[in-house]
Amino acid sequence: MFAFTSIKGIGRRFANIVYKKADVDMNKRAGELSAAELENLMTVVANPRQFKIPDWFLNRKKDYKDGRYSQVVSNVLDLNLRDNLERLKKIRAKLMFVSKYDPSSYFGSELILVRHQSLHLSANNSHAESVHCRQLQNEPIFCNLSSVINDVNNKGWSFDNLTTSFGSVQLTEPQVERVILYLKEPTDAKKALTFFHWCSQTKHFEHGLQSYCFIVHVLVRSGLLIDARALLESAVSKYTERVASKNASIVEVLLGTYEAVFPGHRVFDLLLQVYSKKRMVSEAFDACEYLGDHGLDANIISFNTMLHISQRSDQNNLAWKIFEYMLVRRIYPNQMTTEIMIDVMLKEGVLPKLVSVLDRIRGSRCAPSIIVNTTLAFRIIEEGRAEEAIALLKRMLQRNMMFDDIAYSLIVASYCMLSKLDSALQSKGEMINRGCTSNSFVYTCLIGFYSQKGRIEEAVQMMEEMVSVGLKPYDETYNHLIIGLSRNGWTNQCLRYSEKMLEGGFLPSLGTCNEMIKTLCIVGNIEEANRTLTSLLNMGLVPDQEIYLILIDGYGTTGDSQKIITLYYEMVHMGLELSVRVYKSLVQNLCKCGKMSEAEKFIGILGRKGLTPTSCMYNSLITAYCNRGDIQRALIFYDEMIQKELVPCSDAFMLLVTKML
Repeated sequence: MFAFTSIKGIGRRFANIVYKKADVDMNKRAGELSAAELENLMTVVANPRQFKIPDWFLNRKKDYKDGRYSQVVSNVLDLNLRDNLERLKKIRAKLMFVSKYDPSSYFGSELILVRHQSLHLSANNSHAESVHCRQLQNEPIFCNLSSVINDVNNKGWSFDNLTTSFGSVQLTEPQVERVILYLKEPTDAKKALTFFHWCSQTKHFEHGLQSYCFIVHVLVRSGLLIDARALLESAVSKYTERVASKNASIVEVLLGTYEAVFPGHRVFDLLLQVYSKKRMVSEAFDACEYLGDHGLDANIISFNTMLHISQRSDQNNLAWKIFEYMLVRRIYPNQMTTEIMIDVMLKEGVLPKLVSVLDRIRGSRCAPSIIVNTTLAFRIIEEGRAEEAIALLKRMLQRNMMFDDIAYSLIVASYCMLSKLDSALQSKGEMINRGCTSNSFVYTCLIGFYSQKGRIEEAVQMMEEMVSVGLKPYDETYNHLIIGLSRNGWTNQCLRYSEKMLEGGFLPSLGTCNEMIKTLCIVGNIEEANRTLTSLLNMGLVPDQEIYLILIDGYGTTGDSQKIITLYYEMVHMGLELSVRVYKSLVQNLCKCGKMSEAEKFIGILGRKGLTPTSCMYNSLITAYCNRGDIQRALIFYDEMIQKELVPCSDAFMLLVTKML
């Protein structure tokens, strides 16, 4: 039914009754309909009254030519709309519009429709006469615009003839706009353009943004797109910064003057393409969103132009925003869109990652369009917008833009992020009911959820179930489980799965490595932890200072000062930026080992780097020297501590006092 309502002219209510009259199941997707069912549907649409569909359901009621009731769809709907507009223009041509023009607004908001024969001012309407007289005194309006323009028509539309006819008039913005609107018909568009250029070149008149918009509308309506594009480029260059300071924008003025000419929606696409050509993609996207808020969507060409310029300008995040907005507005990508987004993925370096995700879900390579759509959904999930991702995935599923197993797998991941386990398991069941097999990606999402929530037994059970059905865990699966086991005290299980992970050739994440090393240190296997770190470094791990701090604390417990110093030089060799926290750990653990002289050296190194030692470092030195019986050295560090306005801890102070007494 969703595909049926995508046909222009067919809404949900009409589609509902057509499906019932044609005796077709509404739950069937487009590819599941037989040829006979499609024929029945189109027969009902073509002859709705024969199937007793009420007239108030139909969108073409009492056609003005034959008086028929019918349902008009697709291109016929556009043709009838254009026919109606042309008919209304002819009706309007027989009448005359008198505009009370307000220069402060985008367009005269009040139009009085009168018959041409009865155009006059009432003798007893003194207020109207006084207003009219004041208008003539304040600004010189062309008394008879049609006669002046007819005079120019007879002489020819050259700058000299325009100077002869209009030269005595002091031009104002409303007057210029009035002339442009008088010449808004397609046959007069070039005359309006000539007048526009004559004003600026001969009279040195500076056109306002509203005048630019009027002339652009006139040119677009007549098909003079090259001239319209040139004037739009001039307006964008001239007014973008100026109107931005007044909380206005070119697109607002262009939309506000639209109804004066009705040039068609391509004028807005032209503006977006001009913005993109000038590498002003952010402004183009803002204008696109503004038009979308007012019910006007850009076409696929404009979206592709914005995407292409974003990709060429290395604005990859903006490109993904534009692509997402496209799908939200139901403007669906074509081949060029897909090629541009693949280029964006290559620039970001995310293509291999997403291909591996799809391999785990589907087990085979997918088309580029599927890769792009999956990447968008994956990005939205990673940004924490899981609910938006679910809505987008369901829409893609309805439009056959994504395979069922991929869509449902990502929906499961979204529900896990939202902590909605029941919905995640329900989506997993729906995926299996649709004939899709479960995959390692879904199991990994569920294992990650259980591990994060501390439900370790269920996480281990899910891992065992995953292996039993023939699916292979991968690096992220082990990362989730090992971190969960370590943080919840499952030491033996943590070590067992750590060994399995390394045996499988997977490189753990940095967080997982820290948990593995920490678990080994907790059980007292410090040397094994050190060997594990060496193996991980050989596999390509880029360590941080956290993993070395764990080992330093471990060797401090065993009293191996030499290994502590070795780890320090290893950190320096690795080029790690050492913080005060590292030096604090070195001093404390060396003091535990009884190597106070080595600890003092690190305080000196800290001072040479311009960093201030902490009170914990001095407390450790004071305590260590007191325990050794060297009260003089303890007092030296106590005095140094006081000079630096550091406060000793109560334990160190009481120990020092006790030893002195």
